[in-house]
Amino acid sequence: MSKNSSNKWLSFFQQGKFVTSTRVTLDVVWHIALFFIIIGLVLMFFLGGLGFGYFASLVEDVPVSGKEEMRKQIYNYEETSHIYFANNIHMGQLRSDLHREEIKLENVSQLVRDAIKATEDEYFETHSGIVPKAIMRALFQEFTNADMQSGGSTLTQQLIKSQILTNEVSFERKAKEILIALRLENFFNKDEIFEAYLNIVPFGRDSSGRNIAGVQAAAQGIFDKDADELNLAQAAYIAGLPQSPSAYTPFKNGGELKSKEGLEPGFERQYVVLTRMLEENMITQEEFDQAVNFDLVSSFTDKKESTFSNYPFLTFEIEQRAKDILLKHLANEDGYTMDQLNEDESLYEQYDILAERELRQNGYDIHTTINKKIYDKFQTITKDYQHFKPTKYVQRPDPDTGEMKQVEMPVETGASLIENSTGKIIAFVGGRDFQRSQVNKFSQHIRPNGSTMKPLFGYAPAMEEGVIQPGSPLADVKFEYVDVAGNVWSPTNYIESSESGIVPARKALYKSLNLPAARLALKMQEQNIDSVGYLRKMGFSNLTARDAPAANILGTKYVTVEENTNAYATFANNGKFVDAYMVDKIEDKEGNVIYEHESKATEVFSPQTAYLTLDILRDVLTQGTATYLQRQLTNPQVDWAGKTGTTNYWMDAWFVGTNPNVTLGTWIGYESYDVDGKNGVSDSERNYMNLKTCRDCVMGYSSRNLGYWAQLANAATEIDPELMAPDQRHESPGGIVQRSYCQISGLLPSEACEQLGLVNTDIFNVDYVPNERDDSIIEGQFVQLGENFYKAIEQTPVEFVNEGYFLRPGFIEEQGWDNIEDLGKLLPNNEMWANLVAPQPENPEDNGTPPAPDSVGFEGSTFNWSSVGGDVIGYRIYMANSQEDDFTLIDSTVDSNYAVPYSNRIYAVSAVDFYGNESSLSTPVIYGQITQPDDEEDQDDNNDGNDDNNGNNDDENNGNNDDNNNDNNDDSNNGNNDDGSGNDSGSNDGSNDGSNDGDNTDDSSGSNDGGSSNDGSNDGTTDGSTS
Repeated sequence: MSKNSSNKWLSFFQQGKFVTSTRVTLDVVWHIALFFIIIGLVLMFFLGGLGFGYFASLVEDVPVSGKEEMRKQIYNYEETSHIYFANNIHMGQLRSDLHREEIKLENVSQLVRDAIKATEDEYFETHSGIVPKAIMRALFQEFTNADMQSGGSTLTQQLIKSQILTNEVSFERKAKEILIALRLENFFNKDEIFEAYLNIVPFGRDSSGRNIAGVQAAAQGIFDKDADELNLAQAAYIAGLPQSPSAYTPFKNGGELKSKEGLEPGFERQYVVLTRMLEENMITQEEFDQAVNFDLVSSFTDKKESTFSNYPFLTFEIEQRAKDILLKHLANEDGYTMDQLNEDESLYEQYDILAERELRQNGYDIHTTINKKIYDKFQTITKDYQHFKPTKYVQRPDPDTGEMKQVEMPVETGASLIENSTGKIIAFVGGRDFQRSQVNKFSQHIRPNGSTMKPLFGYAPAMEEGVIQPGSPLADVKFEYVDVAGNVWSPTNYIESSESGIVPARKALYKSLNLPAARLALKMQEQNIDSVGYLRKMGFSNLTARDAPAANILGTKYVTVEENTNAYATFANNGKFVDAYMVDKIEDKEGNVIYEHESKATEVFSPQTAYLTLDILRDVLTQGTATYLQRQLTNPQVDWAGKTGTTNYWMDAWFVGTNPNVTLGTWIGYESYDVDGKNGVSDSERNYMNLKTCRDCVMGYSSRNLGYWAQLANAATEIDPELMAPDQRHESPGGIVQRSYCQISGLLPSEACEQLGLVNTDIFNVDYVPNERDDSIIEGQFVQLGENFYKAIEQTPVEFVNEGYFLRPGFIEEQGWDNIEDLGKLLPNNEMWANLVAPQPENPEDNGTPPAPDSVGFEGSTFNWSSVGGDVIGYRIYMANSQEDDFTLIDSTVDSNYAVPYSNRIYAVSAVDFYGNESSLSTPVIYGQITQPDDEEDQDDNNDGNDDNNGNNDDENNGNNDDNNNDNNDDSNNGNNDDGSGNDSGSNDGSNDGSNDGDNTDDSSGSNDGGSSNDGSNDGTTDGSTS
């Protein structure tokens, strides 16, 4: 630039022209800027107002919670409940979707605290609950509608999201989160907030495959350490898990350790955590290097079975019972009764859900009555028992194809051991294999209980009501009962053809005879005795009117093993029922007892009835259906009393035994009896699905169950002999007396009963001891007509009448035995009862004069004819010497044959009926030969010869005659002569004379014509006639 130009600029500046120009420009710019600043401020305030207004609209429905309310919210996290065996032995955790263990902050190592803060919230100690840049990021994402919506980044916000709000990703939830975070930080200090966070954050899965939450559950479940025992490498690994628990966790769903590749993401995340700790100067470089090089894999805990895996049946059972208790507890707190809940399905469902949530989330300690050692031993015995046979094969649909395929249906079992006085369930068996079948055979599977029902439904109630006592007579004879609906009931004994007549109630029960029990039930039904009411008092559930019919005494009611066993404990408790229970006590996580069981006794039977029942049930083991146990029990001196049970088609086998301390019941059978998979059970399927038919079984079906029962009893006794093998016996409560009674009536013995030897002795309830003398037996005359007996009347011919003892007419009707068609079956077929008969209640029908017997003839020396039938009670035998002579009565018989005393005679027979009517003679039949003499001289010569022959016969044949004929004929004739009218004597005299005169000449000819039989007969006749 030239000098002149420079001077111009200088002159311009010196004249003030530059300053004026600049001032004007700056003023213009300032005013423009001021304008925009004002506009900007106005706009900012406007937008700010809009923002705050929008924020306010988003949080307007957030309730204003106080400190205590907010404390409940953030500390209301799920905590796993724990289960305990008896005597406070820890079993494990209850099943839950999330396993959590609460811990105090001071019990968490500083390494863990630092690692989590460095990873999850580096500004935790300084912020007030929120980080502004995170809020701006959220605003930007919201207004730009970004694909990814990020959540809060502080621990405080994460705690709020987990415990107060939801996991929804939206600005509305973020706004609420901000407001509550600020409020939370205002109410609580950092340690309180951090402790809550450490207890709620999820950490993946533990070595049993369960989801875990909380740092203590993570430390135990991953490294088998407490949270204050972790080293730096372990602490960093755990701190990295919350970002992506399922990806970083070291274990699979089943609890198995992941592969090397599967573990790598978790290790990488651990490295990030260590790096951040190093950057924050929380650790040194040396500590960093040691942690990086630590062998983390070897420090992972081994795979552990969960409580559920070890005790599946028990875990489910405890859960259900605990939930039922909590349901009732919650409903009662709200003023509801169980009756109200049972009547309102929706209300019940509501409290069922609440109880389930309480159980899973509130960290209860559930104490049970289960004896761990006995329970474990029961499961081992069940697993190893070799006689659960036979396995059947059934059709079931394939879950993949839907087509039917053949599958095994093995024998299943259930068992229950209960303490009598308290009702404590000491141990049980839910089944043989939970993986195969999840149905609990102890408490869920219902089956007919067979003959174990007899004392519960019949004998004990009947003794309580005074219907019977142990010595009362019952009829073991078939019958047919038709109810009002026309249904026919025709029960039989185990052996269908078996009928044993009159038996005492004691024997009927210990031998488990069906027919006497059925008759007893009908008698109780006629007297309107409420047997179902007794069952209800003993804890049987789902009882309806269908359970009332008499047939239920044979065990048609479906029950559980628990119910059946529990009911039998009533007898050992002096007739009082104590309901069985498994949950003894429930405590909350603060140690407050919210439930404790109190046993209550319900009187069912008098102590006398209970003892009488027990005394009979003792005989089941000593001389009844369970004698097999005597050889199986290691402590046979224990005072066990019990009952076996079998159902139709041998589909189930039961045994329940009780001693003064405990009651043990077992069942074996099948889970299902549906063979073809069509959800029905036909008779053919029942026949197939039975326990009796077993080719490779070395024991009968009942012995297989009894053997199992004995093994359980022996094992429990070895573990706790004081409980299982008490020295004391079932003690008589008083009011029990011993008396002799007549077995026919159960009354005091009469002289006739004593003469017959039918007196027995038993114990009685003093209130029902017999005080009347037996009058059931009459001594007198009776006749037999076929298989039946009738009391003789005046017209009855005396030669057919017997003297002896018979049942008094009317007694059978009084006993309710008049439906027995064949009264001969009423009296036992043994020597003791042989001298007593049971006459028909009415005389036989009088058919008038009977017809003459036909089909007459001889077989050797035996005169035979056809039985006439009707009311004919016997036959009279007639003889004639020749065709010209008249027939003379020589004997009578009740049989349809007769050994004649003489040969060369003519015989005929007549029939005589009950009323004395006699038929005409049958067609005459000649035995031997009948000849006519030529003249009297020949007769005299023959007589002389006969005399000589007679002497020879006496000398030579005397021994043979005695052996062959005299014994039989003399006995027959003598007996009949005693009962007859004396005709035999007169007729024999006449015939003897005639035979001596004329028969010996015919002897040789008779021998030639008739052979050796005539010889023997002739010799006997001659000897008999001369004697």
